[in-house]
Amino acid sequence: MKAQTPQQKVQKTQQKKQGNILFSGVGGQGILLASEIIAYALLAEGYDVKKSEVHGMAQRGGSVTAQLRYGDKVYSPLIEPGRADIQVAFEMMEAVRYLPYLHQDSIVIVNTQKILPPSVATGQATYPENVLDHITKSGIKVVQVDAFDLAREVGEVRTANVVLVGAVSTFLPMAASVYEEIIAARVPAKFKDVNLKAFAAGRKVSQG
Repeated sequence: MKAQTPQQKVQKTQQKKQGNILFSGVGGQGILLASEIIAYALLAEGYDVKKSEVHGMAQRGGSVTAQLRYGDKVYSPLIEPGRADIQVAFEMMEAVRYLPYLHQDSIVIVNTQKILPPSVATGQATYPENVLDHITKSGIKVVQVDAFDLAREVGEVRTANVVLVGAVSTFLPMAASVYEEIIAARVPAKFKDVNLKAFAAGRKVSQG
């Protein structure tokens, strides 16, 4: 069977009337705000949305996840293994950690930033080389985004999470203006413009 092009995978994702999005990263990366922006955008489009969050040891740099499901009617916020259509990974090793949740047609949006876990920072372990190979060798579509660098370019490194919102927005059915209205409403007024720039930067790199 001929492999799907990235464009065909995007079209297939956007045509679906329901979907599952898994967010993964570590504490302090703004994962919860990113998942809220996308949840509100889906609600604005008329979808039923359910979302759950697992904070874990967030304050110590531990794993943080959010699971979001949308459709005509959704009864549970939890995503079963092998059923995540999109993963938004805020750190590379966290992308691989949740590989069992992906399927052949999944799309992974991954921030190429490395955040060393305590075991690596203290020299007890090493950060794996070519960590994303575990995903790409499975034939799963991976979109790499240097969200930290893009956020720095727009003038605020703390908007890396909104850069990733911009990147994933190109794989969902809502217009950019829907996200922009929600971002403007959800962030402090003095940070509105820089967050909108971050969103646009994420969309551009994802489309490119």
